[in-house]
Amino acid sequence: MTDNANETPPTALPLYDWQANTLLAATVSLDSQWLIPQADLAHSSIDGQDNSNIDSLPTNPINVKPFNDISETAALSLSSTRIITDTRQLQAGDIFLALAGENFDGHDYIESATAKGAIAAIVSRPTATRIPQLQVSDTRLALGQLAAYRRQQHPNIKIVALTGSSGKTTCKEMLGSIFGRLAPTLITRGNLNNDLGAPMTLLELSDQHQYAIIELGANHVGEIAYTADLVQPEVACVLNVGTAHLGEFGSRERICQAKAEIYQPLSQQQYAIVPDEDDFASELRQVAQRYTHHILGFGSSDITASAIKITADASEFKLHIRDQTCDIKLPLAGEHNVTNALAAAACATALGIAISDIAAGLNQASPAKGRLTSIMLGEHRLIDDTYNANPHSVRAAASVLAAQSGTRIMVLGDIAELGESSAREHHSLGRSIAESDIDMLLCVGDFATDSVAGAAEVGGIYAKAFNDKTLLLEYLQDYLNGRLSSLDGSSAPQLQPSTLLFKGSRSAQMETLIAALLEE
Repeated sequence: MTDNANETPPTALPLYDWQANTLLAATVSLDSQWLIPQADLAHSSIDGQDNSNIDSLPTNPINVKPFNDISETAALSLSSTRIITDTRQLQAGDIFLALAGENFDGHDYIESATAKGAIAAIVSRPTATRIPQLQVSDTRLALGQLAAYRRQQHPNIKIVALTGSSGKTTCKEMLGSIFGRLAPTLITRGNLNNDLGAPMTLLELSDQHQYAIIELGANHVGEIAYTADLVQPEVACVLNVGTAHLGEFGSRERICQAKAEIYQPLSQQQYAIVPDEDDFASELRQVAQRYTHHILGFGSSDITASAIKITADASEFKLHIRDQTCDIKLPLAGEHNVTNALAAAACATALGIAISDIAAGLNQASPAKGRLTSIMLGEHRLIDDTYNANPHSVRAAASVLAAQSGTRIMVLGDIAELGESSAREHHSLGRSIAESDIDMLLCVGDFATDSVAGAAEVGGIYAKAFNDKTLLLEYLQDYLNGRLSSLDGSSAPQLQPSTLLFKGSRSAQMETLIAALLEE
């Protein structure tokens, strides 16, 4: 199976040891049963019977014996610390879980998993193989049930769950910096935040973890309700309600409904975190109040910032938590990152973390790869913000770029998943970028002309659209090497040390332009 959501977790902490009985117990609601190859039964005993002469079951073409009683699992010697959904990541001794999607079916890879040393497979339909199979009604749901079982084994771990249209990964890294200083902390790797990624993260819980920071995303109503129920957080935070996945949801109101689902598992003793200055702050607070009386706001109520000073590569401000104040020098640029820091501070405050520890963690925070990370190319600075994009994060990136020195150039790919609003949203983005006091806007993709048209309406910026990245790369190479005038005789700003910020949705893969420029 080739599901790229799965990654091998780099961890030195011992993982949970799955046994046949615990796997069965975790998935019992999915009508689970073990299917044992007859060859294995010849050397084992089930129900106290000698199985050395058992004939093939005439009604079962794959020659197995089923059992679903936990007491019977003692006959099956099975032990593994990892459940893997991608055979490319599988190691000897792992258990392979066969997911199925529109374009793949993990059941087709069971023999490959067996050849790589898998000791068992979790399947929704039996397959001819020589390893034991745990058959369930739905392997996707089984992944969730296994993750929920792991969560239930750690009732004392403090988990923060966070969601939002933008800022999730950055805020997650800030929280990792805060809590990681204090005790072993599990955080979501990469963007494993959907109904597959969140369970995969929970499967990495170990007895040593005292905190976990779980990022939850969604592209449809009900997804966060499902993953939040698995996670069972102590603190649930909504960062903002923007227009990411607008095409799937249809409206910001529906996006708000989906994000607010994160509050549903909370009890009255647990905390909801609400963005005070968001357009949907009132709606989020109303939903949170259905589940808990403990609500903290960040932005203008419980956790605030003052004396904000934004530089090219950092953000300085005074952090206020109720009646306490502390100076923060955040090594991330942009006012949007100050807001992310306030959200992180609110989550940490909810778990009783001292303001001094919050400050120490924020001061040591570092951006994730592709999140406003800088690379020098001669005298030019390339800012890699290609991790992903939505309209809100593009506007935030433009604000960061405006604070840079030299000729300021935004290199923008398409923003995906905006549906019927795509042309309008890109046009609006072009206007916003032109209003942000940067010098050049270079766009590529299906909606590049819409962004350029929006910028042209405002004026004061050189804006150009490209049909593909090859043409855009040639243009950038010529510009950075002082050859632009021979290319098209355009009126682009005269070459000087420049700052180029690259941004676009994951599907645009704008990081390939950075790699090509660095290789030249």
